[in-house]
Amino acid sequence: MADDWWRSAAIYQVYVRSFADGDGDGTGDLAGVRARLPYLAQLGVDAIWFTPWYRSPLADGGYDVADYRVIDPAFGTLAEAEKLIAEARDLGIRTIVDIVPNHVSDQHPWFRAALAAGPGSPERELFHFRPGRGEHGELPPNNWPSQFSGETWTRVPDGEWYLHLFTAQQPDLNWAHPAVRQEHEDVLRFWFQRGAAGVRIDSAALLAKDPALADAADDDTSGYVDRDELHEIYRSWRAIADEYDGVLIGELWVPDPERFARYLRPDELHTAFNFDFMARSWDAAELRASIDDTLAYHAPVGAPATWVLCNHDVTRTVTRYGREDTRFDFAAKRFGTPTDLALGLRRARAAALLSLALPGSVYLYQGEELGLPEVEVPRDRIEDPMHFRSGGVDPGRDGCRVPLPWSAHGVSYGFGSAGEPWLPQPPEWGTYSVERQEADPASMLALYRAALRLRAAEPGFAGLDLTWLSAPDGALAFARADGVVCVVNLGAAEPVQLPAYVRLLLSSDALDADGRLPRDTAVWLRTADPRA
Repeated sequence: MADDWWRSAAIYQVYVRSFADGDGDGTGDLAGVRARLPYLAQLGVDAIWFTPWYRSPLADGGYDVADYRVIDPAFGTLAEAEKLIAEARDLGIRTIVDIVPNHVSDQHPWFRAALAAGPGSPERELFHFRPGRGEHGELPPNNWPSQFSGETWTRVPDGEWYLHLFTAQQPDLNWAHPAVRQEHEDVLRFWFQRGAAGVRIDSAALLAKDPALADAADDDTSGYVDRDELHEIYRSWRAIADEYDGVLIGELWVPDPERFARYLRPDELHTAFNFDFMARSWDAAELRASIDDTLAYHAPVGAPATWVLCNHDVTRTVTRYGREDTRFDFAAKRFGTPTDLALGLRRARAAALLSLALPGSVYLYQGEELGLPEVEVPRDRIEDPMHFRSGGVDPGRDGCRVPLPWSAHGVSYGFGSAGEPWLPQPPEWGTYSVERQEADPASMLALYRAALRLRAAEPGFAGLDLTWLSAPDGALAFARADGVVCVVNLGAAEPVQLPAYVRLLLSSDALDADGRLPRDTAVWLRTADPRA
């Protein structure tokens, strides 16, 4: 297991509540994950990234952490987590844990102590408590917008307000306080010592705040996004990670490519999520621009790019690519959006081969390998705070978090042994099940298994080289090393003539009768000439 595994890894994201239920209570857990580790090994992934599995009231799906050193009882125990990490490692799969440093739960001991201690106390200095504005302090201290719609400040009974860029149940920490920094450095060591190979850093660009908490003008986010103080924090984290050969992965929504790249300097983060690629339309020019930009701003710092089509916050790929607007934008999510799932599935299959052929690491969200669509969860079953804080306009993120179907039949399609799962599964869920797809050589699962196996075995997919080849409008073609070529027809007027090749490695769907590439189809080739 090479030390630089992260440079080209295929990383599978597990949202524990929805992966597999080992004890039959309707909620996914670590026992369920442990039982399904052979499935992940057969899929061919190099690492598992677990969304937060710590003690939490689940006001925001676990991203409201009450204790980093305790596994939430709904998921299991710390001993089970340690066993899971070791068992996965025995199968050649590393574990990445999720850290949420911008905020904690309002049930965290620090915040409960701060509320009890009152204004001016040392306990409140760990957060951003401020008096309000207005004649009686009835107005919030500043005008910063929320990441989740709604208010960013909440007033407590003694009259002070506290800052929360997300929900009121997620108070922001004061990263100018040394105790906050020390605690998180201790948490990093805690999980590295238990075998974690990496740490994914949630909302990594939000930790540092303008000390004055000054009002923001129009769309200015400089008071709380991408502040220069962050780099000192991540340099200290990198030193800790290096002690354990660990990896740091940032969730960075930073639109400026130059500033984004600063986080990937050799003494800071190892990699960061590339959200630009995920947010682009199913369009050849759009995706080529994203690929070019991504590779260009990673190159100066020697960091590998990352590619992701979907995650636990984003509309599932099959659904998004089956809509008239194939971009992803949080602000555009609405109930009842028309979707052509057959078209979306065809495009998602092609997108899988495109993303897996690109240089760098790739992230696969659970269920993407099954071609799961977004589920429109009934309003009375929605739990996501994004829905409620939008006044019911945004359907929220629960639609991509519906528990996985493992079996074609049964009360929860094999997710658990008994009872209804925590989110309802639609009646057609069994048709997407692992059981059904394992028996179908043309299934999405079969495609992902074949693609991941080839990606690991073919030397041409190693390294960071990519050379664009000539292709008609609406198509993309590029060469990797050793004559490996990827061609994708995203919307060419006619089926695309393929370059001369000695072997067709894999295709997302069948070629036409003349051996040409139909629309919304991708292919991997070994060519006689790698620059053909």
